[in-house]
Amino acid sequence: MSGNSFGHLFQFTTFGESHGPAIGCVIDGTPPNIELNEDDIQIWLDKRKPGQSRFTTQRNEADKVQILSGVFEGKTTGTPIALLIENTDQRSKDYDDIKDLYRPGHADFTYHQKYGNRDYRGSGRASARETANRVAAGAIARKILGESIALKGALVQIGSHKINRGNWDWTEIDNNDFWCPDPEMVPVWENHLDEVRKSGSSVGAVVEVIARGVPVGFGNPVYDKLDADIAKALMSINAAKGVEIGAGFGAAELSGEENADEMRIEDGRPAFLSNHAGGILGGISTGQDIVARFAVKPTSSILATRQTITTDGKETEVSTKGRHDPCVGIRGVPVGEAMVACVLADHMLRHKAQCR
Repeated sequence: MSGNSFGHLFQFTTFGESHGPAIGCVIDGTPPNIELNEDDIQIWLDKRKPGQSRFTTQRNEADKVQILSGVFEGKTTGTPIALLIENTDQRSKDYDDIKDLYRPGHADFTYHQKYGNRDYRGSGRASARETANRVAAGAIARKILGESIALKGALVQIGSHKINRGNWDWTEIDNNDFWCPDPEMVPVWENHLDEVRKSGSSVGAVVEVIARGVPVGFGNPVYDKLDADIAKALMSINAAKGVEIGAGFGAAELSGEENADEMRIEDGRPAFLSNHAGGILGGISTGQDIVARFAVKPTSSILATRQTITTDGKETEVSTKGRHDPCVGIRGVPVGEAMVACVLADHMLRHKAQCR
């Protein structure tokens, strides 16, 4: 099985399964002499870990990270950094009833057809548990980027319920269970998800990630565009089904005059009057905020009964028991932040190597 690594100069490779003894990753390309300890990584893992509200899976994992290599006396050595996160709350018996069934909308079918086998216990590598590795790698990417580049994510839509952007307040994302910047939408989402959970169903969401302080020049045309790499990074997240940069698909509704981000000179420097491009032109960062969104489909493991087939080709029905996120997009916020951080760290190193 290939495809377990991401990045170019800053690269990480993840390993492990949802119900195996542990998961982890190896990060290569981190410059030496960057201060790093386990707390620097744990703070971000704690934001993603399960069981923090009734709106996410109740699997109880501490997600305690161990640094196995690449750090000496509190600083990176420039060698590969190996991280380990033990699994401590697996309940594999929850999956006994579906070990010979395919869940509609899930990777069960394609994994089995491609490899001739599949780990039905929590979906193995297809599980959202794998994303803890990405958050850990993203924590190191943030250390490379430094304090001048800030990344923040927010949930802007659950199901058909969208936030009011006029109410956007970054301080609110720490005051609720949804990373929601619109306080008026929080009770709407709470009621909606309570109904979804009680019905045994699930719902999708849209996550928005904004990177502020990115200088002009990150990105390499033609095939290594910054927005192309961000799109790949976000689309690689479990359950992601669509990505937008800036105005995204909404740009199709704009005229050329509306879509053009006009420019003036302010305080002797180029300044843009809008940001429909999402901070990237021609695959290269403009110095504006980088704005990316990704849509997350509803969780495929649901209690509601669905028609399916067995692994030996018989028609049947399936109802998935266990501990599953009614909206996996909620925990997708720190994962999206991490993936954008990894892309930016990679392009920062690539930019410095070519354009000193």
